[in-house]
Amino acid sequence: MSPRQANMLLLLAAAVWGMGFVAQETAMEHIGPMAFVGLRYLLAGLAVLPFALNEQHARRETARRQQQHHAPFTLRNLLPVIPIGIAFFLANATQQVGLLATTVTNAGFLTALYVVFVPLITLVILRKRQAAIIWPASGLALGGIFLLSGGSLSVLNWGDWLTIVSAVFWSLHVILVGRIAGQYGMPYTLAAAQFLIAGLIGMIAHWFIPLPGINEPALTIQALTASAPQILYSGLIAGGFAFTLQVIAQQKTSAAATAILLSSESLFAAALAALLLGERLSSIGYLGGLMIFAAILLIGLWPPPKGSVPTTAHEPLKS
Repeated sequence: MSPRQANMLLLLAAAVWGMGFVAQETAMEHIGPMAFVGLRYLLAGLAVLPFALNEQHARRETARRQQQHHAPFTLRNLLPVIPIGIAFFLANATQQVGLLATTVTNAGFLTALYVVFVPLITLVILRKRQAAIIWPASGLALGGIFLLSGGSLSVLNWGDWLTIVSAVFWSLHVILVGRIAGQYGMPYTLAAAQFLIAGLIGMIAHWFIPLPGINEPALTIQALTASAPQILYSGLIAGGFAFTLQVIAQQKTSAAATAILLSSESLFAAALAALLLGERLSSIGYLGGLMIFAAILLIGLWPPPKGSVPTTAHEPLKS
């Protein structure tokens, strides 16, 4: 596969995730946000599980051919994935609940702020040196949020703010994956595990942890039937399929190109929301969205300083 083909796969993944915002919002006409997160990622985990099992088999075969000792895979091997799965759940849960009040267009742009938040969190919490471009990029992103809200932050509703919180959790997820995935060395196993962890927590939250002010109706056959297309799309296509595309493509393209191409998810979300849901932004709102996207491009294009933590998901940490 050529780098150009890899870039096309990343664009396809971004388009799939952009469409996923539409599915996420329309699904909640029939089921609650926690039930949707739970069902979606249990399905995604089961979809990726065969790849994970094949990955384990391949590792055993490689070890056998090289006459190396290969420790059996146990539940203890999943311990590094637990914080990743929790961060992954929190990112999805806050995003899903936020969609109850915000628009798909706003959610797409605001979620994409993780590309700016990752280097900021890495600098503040991990004390890792970051490129100087993060400061003007962050200012540009904040200005974009201001314009996206119509020129007044008071216009941003609780769903918008919760989506920004979601972007922070997505950032933590990216950082954790970046720090662990390289040493873990099993991307499909990691993916299946994080999906299943998020799915299980989602179902536990649906059954036993009611959210104040959030309607979480009981799952019925009628509700499952009505929301089945969105669950199948979000679980199998936006979950298992798109993740697999990303894993395959990142073997042949650079980290900077990956960040830029995947961040186009926000533009796909806005375009599809306009086409399918009739959502429209004001002129100043579109300018704000473009400013956020410009900040994402700046972060993606600017080369990171040596010793910094990677800012794209699933990029191994250099040792």
